[in-house]
Amino acid sequence: MRTAFINQLIKEAERHPEIVLLTGDLGYSVVEPFRDRFPDRFYNVGIAEQAMAGIAAGLAREGLNVYIYSIGNFPTLRCMEQLRLDVAYHRLSVKVVAVGAGYAYGAMGASHHATEDVAMMRALPDCVVAVPGDPVEAAAVTALSASHHGMMYIRLGKAHETVVHGASNRPGQGQALQGQLAPGDILPVKVATPVGHSAPPSAAPMGYRRAVLACGSILADVVATVTDADIYSLVFVKPIDCEALVRLAATYSDITVIEEHQLSAGAGSAVVEALSDLYAAGTLPRMPRVHRVAIPDTFCHTAGSQQYLRHLMGLTL
Repeated sequence: MRTAFINQLIKEAERHPEIVLLTGDLGYSVVEPFRDRFPDRFYNVGIAEQAMAGIAAGLAREGLNVYIYSIGNFPTLRCMEQLRLDVAYHRLSVKVVAVGAGYAYGAMGASHHATEDVAMMRALPDCVVAVPGDPVEAAAVTALSASHHGMMYIRLGKAHETVVHGASNRPGQGQALQGQLAPGDILPVKVATPVGHSAPPSAAPMGYRRAVLACGSILADVVATVTDADIYSLVFVKPIDCEALVRLAATYSDITVIEEHQLSAGAGSAVVEALSDLYAAGTLPRMPRVHRVAIPDTFCHTAGSQQYLRHLMGLTL
């Protein structure tokens, strides 16, 4: 995903001269193409993420669209106060890009496990939270971010993620994403019954009564293993597409949300909160059963590969 991000950012920077990229002394073998193409719009601020957030805020106050790039926890948890007061409070155009979501850097231990970041970033007022599920979605989110005025959090995997969109000819596979993305989109990935199908699920011979909403790079695992449910990619945790949730609730009796993040305040929480508010407002005639699959309320004290830690922490369907 990081390569898809930087390649798309270069394309956007060609069209948007206000785009600037900051890094906290990492990203080598990834960010060099941007640095070489736009040397006066790239800054390595060193291992100083809090200062990087402050510098980004200052540049954004001058009208620039600033991207800060670092590993998982470093541009988020480490400088949360600066992001809150310097960036979010002033509604500045700063895009926080975290590479290595979840257990992508699993062998490096809890300091590099990005498992609470969505909860913290979605709590910031007016901050869009995007969690692409494959490189195609990562490029689309990056393209969207180039013209979005305001704060965004873009949570990426690391490298070599499976391309899900357009990867097969299964019904519905990859048909929803044609390079265009809107904030809040929930993308059909492997869907026999389209969202908003007018007939009840039982009347659709290829359809299922259960939907799985996968958030982030774990999407590929879901597509590879789940055969008894329609699958969607929950690209935006905030804003969340309430109209799509209404259609999903009318189509499916059971909805599973899976994410590589703590159970508290992540994507599953966002779905449950939105559905509950819709039900309370009378917009939903009934509440579907929602099952959340996420990291239990604990740290992972084991070092290992991302797939091993996913299995160890119960992130399977």
